[in-house]
Amino acid sequence: MTDYPHLLAPLDLGHVTLKNRVLMGSMHTGLEETKDWNRIAGFYAARARGGVGLIVTGGMAPNREGGVFPGAAGLFSAEDIANHQRVTDAVHAEGGRIAMQVLHAGRYAYSPECVAPSPVRSPISPFPPRELDEAGIEKQIADIATAAARAREAGYDGVEVMGSEGYLLNEFLVTRTNRRTDRWGGSYENRMRFPLEVMRRVRAAVGNDFIVIYRISMIDLVPDGSTFDEVLQLARAMEEAGASILNTGIGWHEARIPTIATSVPRAAFTWVTEKLMGHVSIPVITSNRINTPEVAETVLAEGKADMISMARPFLADPDFVKKAAEGHGDQIAPCIACNQACLDHTFSGKISTCLVNPRAAFETELVIEPAAEPKSIAIVGAGPAGLSAAITAAGRGHRVTLFEKSNRIGGQLDMAAEIPGKEEFRELIAWYRRMLKREEVELHLGHKADVDTLEGFDEIIVATGVRPRNPRIPVQKGANVLSYQQVLREKHPVGRRVAIIGAGGIGFDVAAFLVEPDHPTLHLEEWLREWGVTDPERARGGLAPEGPQPAPPARQVVMMQRKAEKPGRRLGKTTGWIHRATLRMKGVEMLSGVTYERITPQGVVLRIGEDAEPRLVPADTIVLCTGQESERTLAESLAAEGLQPHVIGGADQAAELDAKRAIDQGTRIASKL
Repeated sequence: MTDYPHLLAPLDLGHVTLKNRVLMGSMHTGLEETKDWNRIAGFYAARARGGVGLIVTGGMAPNREGGVFPGAAGLFSAEDIANHQRVTDAVHAEGGRIAMQVLHAGRYAYSPECVAPSPVRSPISPFPPRELDEAGIEKQIADIATAAARAREAGYDGVEVMGSEGYLLNEFLVTRTNRRTDRWGGSYENRMRFPLEVMRRVRAAVGNDFIVIYRISMIDLVPDGSTFDEVLQLARAMEEAGASILNTGIGWHEARIPTIATSVPRAAFTWVTEKLMGHVSIPVITSNRINTPEVAETVLAEGKADMISMARPFLADPDFVKKAAEGHGDQIAPCIACNQACLDHTFSGKISTCLVNPRAAFETELVIEPAAEPKSIAIVGAGPAGLSAAITAAGRGHRVTLFEKSNRIGGQLDMAAEIPGKEEFRELIAWYRRMLKREEVELHLGHKADVDTLEGFDEIIVATGVRPRNPRIPVQKGANVLSYQQVLREKHPVGRRVAIIGAGGIGFDVAAFLVEPDHPTLHLEEWLREWGVTDPERARGGLAPEGPQPAPPARQVVMMQRKAEKPGRRLGKTTGWIHRATLRMKGVEMLSGVTYERITPQGVVLRIGEDAEPRLVPADTIVLCTGQESERTLAESLAAEGLQPHVIGGADQAAELDAKRAIDQGTRIASKL
């Protein structure tokens, strides 16, 4: 008997049966561009070994102009086919199945060669696209069909035709990007001609005994997007044209509504997929912010979809399905949807990996093997660096003792979990707690370790984190000044008017904590209303005509920073805009280029510009978010005694609260001891 009967049920596609209802959704990791095919094969084989029903690769370009950037991977030659065969062989050797996504980026291609139905430039690209003529349209259709045929030749079990997220096929469907007046534009029948012809040609190229998934944009979340009637019409036509499965796409990349970040409620868009259920006879896949087997099982049990797509959860834990099937669902490393090591890396030209699991996409480089000689290891600090080091070292067979001066684990993660939209961090802390117990780590809470405590251990790891930096601003008696730790961890009272000094990541988090009267991430209807999302049957693209309707802020907040740059400019590449938009909706004022004169009981006296007169920003409470300093007292004491500890995390390098670096560092040092 399984806890997840719907999730683990097989799915019969006629010519083939998938062993469960779990799809590993497409992710562009950048691995294919490395051309290290052993590494690529290792990445996909690990997920196949973990039991997923069907894997979909990152998007492969059908031609040069369709690549997401110059040099994007594709199947252009016999050598490419042979290299991809190494991947499919590795997946099949582990009992898995894999489909290749064919992705034509259209006007999203970051290249002067980009093409589109009409010469309408994307707001997220500097390159205006060239309008396709009849010959150009025929070339794109033929190239996509050829890519599908080559995928079959390379041993793939299927292809996914990317028709959502605002890429080329999606661009033909809506008047926002299709201004044509010929047979490829105008009426909806004409606008859907291109994606339908692609599907027909792909099916003809691969035959009937091959999986063909169509990724359909179920809700565009952009002005002049598709109506639900149009989506329904397209879905039925795709089934008739030969699609095996319909996979849900949510929102265009240029949409100003978050769709997969951690601030999006779990399973936030399954209601959109559910609207399609019963209107087509082929299976329908739902997606976005489904990150536990419990959530996935509930979605399927409620009839909202036939299959679940999860992408980033397979970066966090390649054994997701295996652990669920074996009754160890609580041991699944949780995807917290932070984007810090995956999508932020993708859009920065780096290899995508995972904050929670630094081995993702580095399986052949970061190898964790049983220790040749088990040692006794002391770790001081149960923040992200110390926790990752502890479970990795213990998992290798070392005897690990973990000391934490506070009465709970988590460190900076514990504070992050307090922020509206970052509730998933609680799941990460809970997972670490379970893994410490599973790996038999000896945990001492409320214990401030010193040199004497650490005597006799074979290895010492110092992960004592950071302390708030003092900005050295004069403070008058009676001023209510708090550090971010006092606000988030110690829960000191905060007044109705707040001045936040410092507008980096911590400042933005504290501002969100202070203005949100509730946690909308935990309440779907409230979240949809706050961002202006409605039923696509009510309004094109699913954008509410009345626009975003955020709840009123709990406090009046002013953020300020010394840097003369846009506040929040250095936030995450794919999530920074969400944080900025959230605070704007809450009326948070942001000041740059500030010189601080003094802090008084009435607020902050400052100047903006060298010649400006001092002004008072009224505030009942001033919160200091002015950076951190490494807490190295213990490390220095150990060094003075001739000991050589390993110093990791914030104790090694104080920066923005960087759990990604801390967890990676903890894992890597523990893998070598």
